[in-house]
Amino acid sequence: MGEFLRDRLPDPVMYFVDQGLPLTSKGKWRTTRCEFRGGSDSMRINTASGGWICMSCNVHGADTLSYHMQLHGMEFIDAARQLGAWIDDGKKPPRQNPAPLPPRAALSVLAFESTLAAVAAGNVAHGVILTAVDLALRMWAAVWLKTWGRT
Repeated sequence: MGEFLRDRLPDPVMYFVDQGLPLTSKGKWRTTRCEFRGGSDSMRINTASGGWICMSCNVHGADTLSYHMQLHGMEFIDAARQLGAWIDDGKKPPRQNPAPLPPRAALSVLAFESTLAAVAAGNVAHGVILTAVDLALRMWAAVWLKTWGRT
């Protein structure tokens, strides 16, 4: 696994300048262009916390990590690692079993799959040939129902 160390996040001013965003104005809140909207000086940066918000498109975050994650489409650990704020301890994360599907959601899935199966059967009855993808999905649903439908 590893550990997130917030104090290792880069200084907000240096981070945003390194991202090619010139910060204008003085004081705690500075202005720069919004990379998400692709335009004008509408983003405000908090130089103390790294918090940021675009006044035009309302995209926002609490710190440089959230900006890095959104700008580069990264997950938390990958972004923290890239910014030097994640320390690996060499251990693998514990395996977590998925949460069981609630009964109402299971019934919803079964209803949807039944509808698809009925549509597929109607199509076959009218001479429509199922695509390989449709056939594979129907087979998968049949195996799933045979394996897990008896609970």
